[in-house]
Amino acid sequence: MGDGDQALEEHFDVLTKTGLKTGVSKPRSAVHRDGDYHRAVHIWIFAESTQQLLLQKRTDWKDSWPGLWDISSAGHVSAGDTSLITARRELQEELGVTLPNDAFELLFVFLQESVTNNGKFIDNELDDVYLVTTLDPIPLEAFTLQESEVSAVKYISIEDYKQLLAKGDPHHVPYDVDGPYGQLFDIITKRYQDSTQARSQLLQKKLNRYSPISLTADVLTGVTDEDKEVLVLLIQAARIMDDIFYQQVWCSNPSLREWLKGRNQLSELDMLKWKYYSINKSPWSCLDENEAFLTTADSAVKLFPEATKPVANWKGLEYRAAFPILKPPGANFYPPDMDKMEFESWIESLPENEKQEATGFFNVIRRHNDSHSNNSSDLYIIPYSKEYSLFLAKAAELLHKAGDLTSSSSLKRLLHSKADAFLSNDYYDSDIAWMELDSKLDVTIGPYETYEDVLFGYKATFEAFIGIRDDKATAQVKLFGDQLQVLEQNLPMDDTYKSPDVIAAPIRVIQLVYNSGDVKGPQTVAFNLPNDERIVKDRGSSMVMLKNVSEAKFKLILQPIADLCIVKEQRGLVDFDSFFTHTICHECCHGIGPHTITLPSGQTSTVRLELQELHSALEEAKADIVGLWALNFLIAKDLLPKSLVKSIYVSFLAGCFRSVRFGLEEAHGKGQALQFNWLFEKGGFVLHPDQTFSVDFDKIEGAVESLSREILTIQAKGDKDAAQKLLATYGAMTQPLNIALEKLAKVQVPVDITPVFPIVTNLLRKN
Repeated sequence: MGDGDQALEEHFDVLTKTGLKTGVSKPRSAVHRDGDYHRAVHIWIFAESTQQLLLQKRTDWKDSWPGLWDISSAGHVSAGDTSLITARRELQEELGVTLPNDAFELLFVFLQESVTNNGKFIDNELDDVYLVTTLDPIPLEAFTLQESEVSAVKYISIEDYKQLLAKGDPHHVPYDVDGPYGQLFDIITKRYQDSTQARSQLLQKKLNRYSPISLTADVLTGVTDEDKEVLVLLIQAARIMDDIFYQQVWCSNPSLREWLKGRNQLSELDMLKWKYYSINKSPWSCLDENEAFLTTADSAVKLFPEATKPVANWKGLEYRAAFPILKPPGANFYPPDMDKMEFESWIESLPENEKQEATGFFNVIRRHNDSHSNNSSDLYIIPYSKEYSLFLAKAAELLHKAGDLTSSSSLKRLLHSKADAFLSNDYYDSDIAWMELDSKLDVTIGPYETYEDVLFGYKATFEAFIGIRDDKATAQVKLFGDQLQVLEQNLPMDDTYKSPDVIAAPIRVIQLVYNSGDVKGPQTVAFNLPNDERIVKDRGSSMVMLKNVSEAKFKLILQPIADLCIVKEQRGLVDFDSFFTHTICHECCHGIGPHTITLPSGQTSTVRLELQELHSALEEAKADIVGLWALNFLIAKDLLPKSLVKSIYVSFLAGCFRSVRFGLEEAHGKGQALQFNWLFEKGGFVLHPDQTFSVDFDKIEGAVESLSREILTIQAKGDKDAAQKLLATYGAMTQPLNIALEKLAKVQVPVDITPVFPIVTNLLRKN
């Protein structure tokens, strides 16, 4: 386990007590002399069929615990290396077992603090505890033991091992099973003891939070036969966005998807797993703060015969493709073991053009060598056009075919330019074509939103929205796009931060026919794109409103919420027009306020780059609250009827409870909690003894303006510390919010909808 003699003394990265790198590395002896915090890995091999753990026996000449039975494999993380790379290397060196990244499940981090050798050896160690789950025990003769470290290996029942540790058996290295390390046994035991019936009931309860809604075929009224042919090709291309998105969320997501899909008819539990997975598009539940609803025990089985030396009559090692209990903050855009410090140190070494690519929307970051890394230059950039080339080539072919078929010049331009962008990785022209689209068929397809990149908020996910333009509703909302410059100049923030050249934003209202890609969990009712700051600065942005989705949410969710949570006297003020009008203004307000900013140093940057992982939640809060401010401004200017004033505020209050139910790990949910708690603190929202809420119309306007000013100023300054403080203070689940959510849970008001697309089935069947 790495404590033998070395010609050159091993160096460790010095960490803070919370595990962050300090940027300093020191020799092993100095680290243990000074009591510096450092990292190590523990790897446990677990045989599922026999419920046994593999133990290794330490050699008699080890400095610590000689001759005792211990962890399957372990070792220190050398300076510049990562935890996962070390885990793979230690397993190979000590036991002769070579496995890919997806065999290693990070269970927890254990802080070990001890002082031995009369105070001369201080061991402050953060141990990353990994589990490798094999279907069956590995034959003992398949191992190749490192003679200097390991004298023997054996399997032992997990329960027997726990009991030996609990009574302090002298033949085993001690671990406190009643302390934090006991998680190892608790996690494995619970994983295999939960009854099928209990799990089925829990998954059904989670599914019941979504209300299925059929988006019916009447939206195709007035669509020509030519457009229907184009529509079929667009839907086929959109389905490919799903394939890419599954891969973007997490590296082993595609194999898990195929595994669950292939087994969904085996039992009721397997069917429920597949249904709930299909809604979330990953094993993490969107409505439960991304808590895992599956475990590695539910995951795909992979055969990897080259993992060990061959053994007669044994087909080789079969393992469960592991996934982390915590959703990876960097999704599959970065190496799974890369941390912020490594990335930021690396980009500082890059020339400016490569730095922009590394932090850009349309590239992933990979390692040249994923088995060893000792410096940050091991990272490199791959454009989406290469990373997803097989998918994008097929999607481009379909879009070109659709572009050749359509007689709409603007749609033709969009489809051909988007197909070209898929192959060139340059999306500028295709995004301009999307903004200028004037067609009965409405298409949004490609990489846009950055919510999945929780690490930095840099990388865009693929999505698709295919719809039919609602000409009447589109004409009615033109007012909002035309007023953006007026709204910008009157925003409640210092004039120096305002842009003099905001461009009117086109708004299109559509009836959704099909969506795919990054549309997991709660469904969007509108979007404002593109997010590329170059285009926003040069040309502004454009909005698409999904009217049939909005109508479904209002009827199935917002109206029942109002009936339960809004005081009786104001309940009648909640109406669809107010809900939909605020949604329009929300999307408009993504296009105003700070985007490209000047920092105190004089350097030009963007809000996204400065706020990083906080940007999405704060931007959603900005669009919401400034949207509310903007509606009041337009009403005061007689551009909207004064009868809307009270309805908009009360409908917004009801909407707060709707969005917060998405969870505080989701950008919209966290942003909504921030707004509710601020407005409640300022007296704009009031809680009554009967646990209903109302709007104080005398206080709400000032409260809305003060929060708008706060958020806009933080964005204009690119002040990440202030953003962190604001979200930490107000973006929380407070008692008033809990009161409302508990009421809604008792009567099982749906949290969101699950759209079903019978139109798609009919169209594809005919073709």
